[in-house]
Amino acid sequence: MSIIKSQMSNQPDRSTQIIRTSWIGIAANVLLAAFKAGVGILASSVAIVMDAVNNLSDALSSVITIVGTKLSQRLVLSAGITSLIESVKKIFHPTEPSYTTVTLVVIVVAIAVKILLGLFVKRKGTQLKSDALIASGSDALFDAIITLATLVSAGIMLLWNVSIDGYLGALISLVIIKAGIEMLASPVNELLGTSIPAELTSQIKQEVGEFEGVHGVYDLILHNYGPDVKIGSLHVSVYDTMSAHDIHGLTRKISTQMFVRHGIIMTVGVYAIATGENRMAELQTQVIQTLSAHKEIVQVHGFYYSERDKMLSVDVVPDISVHDDAALIAQLTAKIQPLVPEMQVVVVVDHNYSE
Repeated sequence: MSIIKSQMSNQPDRSTQIIRTSWIGIAANVLLAAFKAGVGILASSVAIVMDAVNNLSDALSSVITIVGTKLSQRLVLSAGITSLIESVKKIFHPTEPSYTTVTLVVIVVAIAVKILLGLFVKRKGTQLKSDALIASGSDALFDAIITLATLVSAGIMLLWNVSIDGYLGALISLVIIKAGIEMLASPVNELLGTSIPAELTSQIKQEVGEFEGVHGVYDLILHNYGPDVKIGSLHVSVYDTMSAHDIHGLTRKISTQMFVRHGIIMTVGVYAIATGENRMAELQTQVIQTLSAHKEIVQVHGFYYSERDKMLSVDVVPDISVHDDAALIAQLTAKIQPLVPEMQVVVVVDHNYSE
């Protein structure tokens, strides 16, 4: 537990660094947006103005990462739609942009700043293991490509007197609209839940299964509360001869390793495997074999038997073709009830939520 507390004590410092890096990105994007907007208005270039709006949307996206404001999400989407309308108007009623040396210098500087910002934020994201910062850095590098397109547009205008300003503005507007939709969808994904990467699921099960005394890993569930907070639970099977003291030590070791390696606050439950030559061990074998033979069952675990309570309980994991849990429970209960006619049989259906 002391290891977990030590790791948790480092979280505020890490969070502070992530927020500080986000504010650097916000400041850079706001300044770039202001410069580009001014240059775009002076040059009558809708593409440069749209590029400025795109930088402003990046700043608002970073603000959302920090404070989670709904207003910013709507602003970005609204700005993208408005920009698209204006760009389409410019396609049908084109005006020639007037590029100057200052205009071109500003565009080149903007590209350089975006590349440096992207590399800096991405590097910090890798150091801090923050997917949000890594994505933000990648987005800044992509923005540099968009700004480079405005430079190409200016070159085409100056060399061949052909204006593609409206088309480029429309393209950038679509990028802004896409960003707005993703920003609106992000909170919804957090509420509905996102799937756990299959690689992480397999890795966790493998790591836990390698602990001495563990004879099976089941019921893995993870909950994501943002990029840096994960809470999960799982069950392990151990022999019924294991003492409570040893079980306590085992679960403590597992939860500590899950936090240190993956940042997951893990709750570990225990299933007992009956051992020896007795009625419980015999029933365990019969029940598992009987249920495993059912065509819709992919896993059987969590066997429990109590003569005192006159109850037999077992968990099953069905395949994805099963949609009627009640009907399945009735079928399986009918199969194992004859083994213990005097007892209550409880079949628990566990759906696989981690794979």
